[in-house]
Amino acid sequence: MEVTIGVKHLPRELVIDTDLTADEVAAAVAAALKDESTLELKDLRGRRYVVPGASVGYVEIGTEETRRVGFGTI
Repeated sequence: MEVTIGVKHLPRELVIDTDLTADEVAAAVAAALKDESTLELKDLRGRRYVVPGASVGYVEIGTEETRRVGFGTI
């Protein structure tokens, strides 16, 4: 699933591909914002992203739908 995080005062977004579900990402974001702690997510390659909760501008959570690969008929 693709998660896009807009960080305050930064012109670029963080785009993270993770194996978490949409509910797990939403819960992590809500906890970071509520407790004013850090939002920590791990991507598919094992890299960890840590963003201070106070710096999160927005979070866009992608769909859990898998992408189709191949050729379709027209």
